[in-house]
Amino acid sequence: MKKVLLSMLFIGAATYAANAQKSEVSKAKNAWALAKFATATTPLDATLKSLGEGLKNTDNAIANEKSKDMPEAWSYRALFASRISFVDSLNVANAVANEKIAEEAITKAKALDTKGGEKENIAEAELTLSNALRNRAIFAYNKKDFRSALGFFNEVTAKNPQDTSTFVNAGVTAKQVENYPEMVRNFNKAIDLGYKDSESLYSEVISTTFEKVKDTVGGTALLEKAVAKYPENPYFVGMQTDLYIKQGNIAKSQEMLTKLIAKDPKNAAYQYAMGDTYYKQALDLQGKRNAIDAKKKKEFDAITVKMTGFIDQALPYYKKAYELDPKMISALENLKIIYAFKNDTPNYEATKKLLDATKK
Repeated sequence: MKKVLLSMLFIGAATYAANAQKSEVSKAKNAWALAKFATATTPLDATLKSLGEGLKNTDNAIANEKSKDMPEAWSYRALFASRISFVDSLNVANAVANEKIAEEAITKAKALDTKGGEKENIAEAELTLSNALRNRAIFAYNKKDFRSALGFFNEVTAKNPQDTSTFVNAGVTAKQVENYPEMVRNFNKAIDLGYKDSESLYSEVISTTFEKVKDTVGGTALLEKAVAKYPENPYFVGMQTDLYIKQGNIAKSQEMLTKLIAKDPKNAAYQYAMGDTYYKQALDLQGKRNAIDAKKKKEFDAITVKMTGFIDQALPYYKKAYELDPKMISALENLKIIYAFKNDTPNYEATKKLLDATKK
């Protein structure tokens, strides 16, 4: 009789222990139900205390052999830890520590939840964790801690490689710390993902690649992509024209622009860029002429003739560009210089009057 009695007592004790640990999961569920009612007016310390108590319940649950493999123990652990990581904006170390706890809990919950009963809780924890990291990055940026912000933004994009807006934020932040290769990398990724204002990003990455990164090959490739995608953008067309001119490949530039003008003769940017192919050659000759000894009149006059020829070729394109787009002040400014060079006083005065009117 004693043996049977002892056996029954032993079984009863084991059942009690298992139920006790399962009650920790129930406590966690109850604590989470209360935590969800917390509002923006709830003091941070009170919110963190409530969440911490719920997390402690899951600590107890996963520490016991009887409940450590319950999917709920891990899914609610993920919910509490991710929420702490999200709300604790004052203690970054604590937020990061809870992020790690949540990540581990999510992984464990997914492995144990073979029936999908905790699918919604897991998804909520993942979303909260993503928002926590994003908020941490924005909070660091607003405090002007740009290096930390860049690290956080890069973490977000590593975990969410389709998050276009965060790639843009990372690029902006990288620019703040003059990490130009990182800026270019993040903006390029945003462009590849179809960012709505890719045209502006192209402008940034092209100029930065040429001027800061000093990567002519990479900049040229980006410029070609930009011109192909935005053929009416005067900045891209003009920059490509400049590039060809610097490379001494005037023929290539004029060949490209001739085709573009034939396709769209009313595009002011194309007309202006074609004018530049001649005008900038004239400016280059002017620099050479200025370096000639004043006694070498014959050489001076020969260069002047060439300059005049290029200027005369540029003139109709600038006039056409302004005719097509009266807001193209750069065309007016170049026309004013050309008329002054040619001593064409009537046209000079008329152009100057137009320019002065734009400044009022």
